[in-house]
Amino acid sequence: MLTHLNAEFAQLRPGLWIWHSHDPSIKTDLFSAAIAIRSGVYMVDPIPLAKPDLAALVQNGPIIAIIVTNANHQRGALEYSEGLSVPVLGHPQTLAAIKPTRSDDIYAIESKAEFEVIEIEGAVAGEIALYHRANGGTLIVGDALINLDSYGFTFLPRKYCLNQNQMRNSLSKLLSLSVERILFAHGPPILSGASAQLQQLLQVDFSRR
Repeated sequence: MLTHLNAEFAQLRPGLWIWHSHDPSIKTDLFSAAIAIRSGVYMVDPIPLAKPDLAALVQNGPIIAIIVTNANHQRGALEYSEGLSVPVLGHPQTLAAIKPTRSDDIYAIESKAEFEVIEIEGAVAGEIALYHRANGGTLIVGDALINLDSYGFTFLPRKYCLNQNQMRNSLSKLLSLSVERILFAHGPPILSGASAQLQQLLQVDFSRR
């Protein structure tokens, strides 16, 4: 069901937005994102958005699709998919879990939307990250990396992972990317110098093994 209509909405830069709200049922903050490309706007892990804020997104182009970054992030995806008549994109494991009426292959957007889709094994089922090279590089992550007050910028805790060691190894794929900013499903974004922080986190982690 659609809840969290008090979500706080902000534009980070032209063509990039986030909104968030606290979910008392799981005692954590949920963050969503939207990114505009030439052909329209993709919503990522959307929690419900107030109508005026949704209208602000549509002013930048039609909503093309809803992207879900793992099997736990259904959130408002099905309602937006039905209401806007757009597909849900996600890893096959994610689509099998949430069963959208409209769906498409997440990897099909790599050429159409200028995204790189990166599978992160060992995190949550169906975990992916999205990388958009423009404007210094934007990385949008599901659960594998978090940035919550209680944890800081770090890995998804072991108790929530399928295999945390595998997840950490898989995250090394991100080291080759030039990333100015990281947007999270749980926690506020890092808006500058993200590559250096990501490299420090991952390289320090590997040095301790």
